[in-house]
Amino acid sequence: MPSLLRRVKSKMFIFAHRRTLTLLDGEYGSVFKGRSLDFDELRAYVPGDEVRDIDWKATARHGSPLVKRYVAVRRHTVLLLVDTGRNMAAQALSGETKKDIAVHAAGVLGYLASRHGDDVGLLHGNATRSTYIPPRSGEEHLERLLRDVDASASLDGQASGIAEQLDYVLRYLKGRLLIVAVADEFLPDARTETLMRRLRGRHEVLWLTVCDAELAAEPGNRMQESTDVGTGQGIPLSLAVDPTVRAAYAAATLERERRRQDVFYRLGIAEEQTTGSEDVLGSVFALLEKHRSRAFTARTPTKGGSRAG
Repeated sequence: MPSLLRRVKSKMFIFAHRRTLTLLDGEYGSVFKGRSLDFDELRAYVPGDEVRDIDWKATARHGSPLVKRYVAVRRHTVLLLVDTGRNMAAQALSGETKKDIAVHAAGVLGYLASRHGDDVGLLHGNATRSTYIPPRSGEEHLERLLRDVDASASLDGQASGIAEQLDYVLRYLKGRLLIVAVADEFLPDARTETLMRRLRGRHEVLWLTVCDAELAAEPGNRMQESTDVGTGQGIPLSLAVDPTVRAAYAAATLERERRRQDVFYRLGIAEEQTTGSEDVLGSVFALLEKHRSRAFTARTPTKGGSRAG
């Protein structure tokens, strides 16, 4: 069977040149507050390096910019929290299954963690069951995690219910984690929002949402009747192509998205969306940058001495 991780890495190197990978590494490395680092060496500055890493005294002596390189003193633990309920077997906006996009996203995030020497674990499941694979290092372990995600989401499985996985973390997992959730597009209910708030208080939490497909293709294109994977109910074409229904659906979708983003903002959780595997790298970078910027803002005193929220 072809390696899922090799497929992820090949896409990363096809669509991400050296500077992009350097930026991704830099954004990932900045996620952990107070990450413990030891000085390693000086090297020539390359585009994408942080300006704050330039050694100005060494640069003046050398005549060209030099940056300090550091190595992590200790490993951190990354938990990939992936929705593998029935909803993730549905079609995404790109036409792929959401599961395939989730595998790719988990692969990118896990590979970044491995490059930094961090341990990676997996928690996935549906509304009735959670499966946990403890953190370890190495690409062989990461391949196992990706295969577990790939094999677990199916149309005949249980519906998605990310609250069960959030509850599992709070009950059973100890120690501070970097949790990256990869989940279906949903609006958190009161219970889920409470669990997310508690999780955010204990861990670093980032959230990547896999976007839903459209209601139906534009009228005039070849279409088939759509089915809501969550409920199993079909959406008749006569309704899906009706202009009034489409307009009402679009308005409801916008309102739901506004409410969903408001939840993440209030909880202080960085959230980004991805529409397909070709979009994952950009979405991961945007997510890491959003988390870093939000964490920096929260730690920076305002003029009045209080902290920005």
